[in-house]
Amino acid sequence: MSEQAVETPVLDRYECRACGYVYEPEKGDNSHDITPGTPFAELPLNWRCPVCTAKKAAFTNIGPAGTASGFQENLGYGLGVNKLTPAQKNLLIFGALALAFLFFISLYGLQ
Repeated sequence: MSEQAVETPVLDRYECRACGYVYEPEKGDNSHDITPGTPFAELPLNWRCPVCTAKKAAFTNIGPAGTASGFQENLGYGLGVNKLTPAQKNLLIFGALALAFLFFISLYGLQ
């Protein structure tokens, strides 16, 4: 008998439109005794945002963590940059700034 890998579904995160709080199912909500791994749809009806006490209706789905930001139909445009995750975009931007700074400083070495 061979073992089959059980895939855990990737849970979507939800962001409060009032204050920007992001409910991450992998972490749960300690202030309301919500265990980690609880999907947003399974939260109690009386659950409120832990930051601003907004209702569940004030939350919008922002997708799973680590996915490319933006609309799905726009991800094919550009030079492939639209398919990068927010962390990859930050690395690209700040890495380019650091490289530009190093090139600028290296000009002082020219005589």
